[in-house]
Amino acid sequence: MNLRLFDNTNTTVSPGLSDEMKTYYSDYLIDNATARLVHDQFGQKLPIPKGKGKKIEFRKYNPFPKATTVLTEGVTPTGRSLTVDTVEATLSQYGDYVELSDMLELTAIDNNVVQATKLLGNQAGETLDTVTREVLNGGTNVQYGAESVSGRHLLVGGAPEGNHYFSVDCVLRAVRKLKAMKAERIDGYYVGIIHPDVAYDLMSDSRWEAVKSYADPKDWYDGEIGRIGGVRFVETTEAKIFTADDLTAGSRNLTVKSFANKVVTVEETLTDKDAQALIGRKILIGSEKFSVASASANTITLTTAPVSDMPEAGDIVYPGEAGAMGRPVYSTLILGDNAYGVSYLEGGGLRHIVKQLGSSGTADPLDQRATVGWKAIKTAARLVEAFMVRVETASTYASSAN
Repeated sequence: MNLRLFDNTNTTVSPGLSDEMKTYYSDYLIDNATARLVHDQFGQKLPIPKGKGKKIEFRKYNPFPKATTVLTEGVTPTGRSLTVDTVEATLSQYGDYVELSDMLELTAIDNNVVQATKLLGNQAGETLDTVTREVLNGGTNVQYGAESVSGRHLLVGGAPEGNHYFSVDCVLRAVRKLKAMKAERIDGYYVGIIHPDVAYDLMSDSRWEAVKSYADPKDWYDGEIGRIGGVRFVETTEAKIFTADDLTAGSRNLTVKSFANKVVTVEETLTDKDAQALIGRKILIGSEKFSVASASANTITLTTAPVSDMPEAGDIVYPGEAGAMGRPVYSTLILGDNAYGVSYLEGGGLRHIVKQLGSSGTADPLDQRATVGWKAIKTAARLVEAFMVRVETASTYASSAN
């Protein structure tokens, strides 16, 4: 006999999910999300008060030039005025949810509210981190490798020699730029946000100081792995990777059959869908990058003619949005203090939302659906371009995430 058949025991999968359990789930989601906000760590954080609009204005006072003019005795010189630069950013809202049926809650072996909350926490953190990451990676202060090439499409990786991997020289050159622009340090160091694939190429240097060797471990940043060249590095798989899609549904690359004027004839046959998808894309032929003006069954028309390296029969046509031969290119951000800002709306930060079975009224007349979700309001802005350097490199490894 089931002695609990008639008792009033509630469980976490019961329709009457308690307020205490919702609070626990909410804390779990928020903690899980916050741990992934690596790109937010080093920015100014300015919340917008509730009821004060969707836009925030970050302000920066411009420094005075040196006062090298000799004063004239008894004469008061003209004073100097304060000047302010402003950067404006607009809040946007993000969110997602999972719908759970009553049958799922009643019959599932696992606690689906817990599992959904865990997955949503991961999603929320990665989403909000990506919002900031994309803003930072839109910066104009770019360094390609150790400044040995002039563009992303020239970065080589995986070749027998001459690879443009991340090195101490890359770090020192970025630090020199920040110093020259008088970027302030953060607790005595600049900060680097780095992908594990890129960190692998850097950590083999004998000058690398792993975080476990620090004298004062209580001051570690979240995700910090070590320091070198005046930069403390924070590792994250969410660091930006510039990738390029395959040129067609069935092939990564194409092959030149012939070339005349701006028209490349390829060996392969392009479907109508493939041809349409190529329009506006970047492609690489030899050492030159081109934009595609139009495409048809087996021809690609370029927007500009080659400058020096003419396509020849047998040349490979690679996707052109990443590195040489279409290889992924990694972004490592080297940051000074006050380089960027992050803003949330007070009262509209990350929220965990649970709608229990029966909470939808006539929209769910048979109490068949419950939902678990999250939403957040956020924005980010680059404040001083000169206080951040995006170092783009290839890597020994070649992840495909972006």
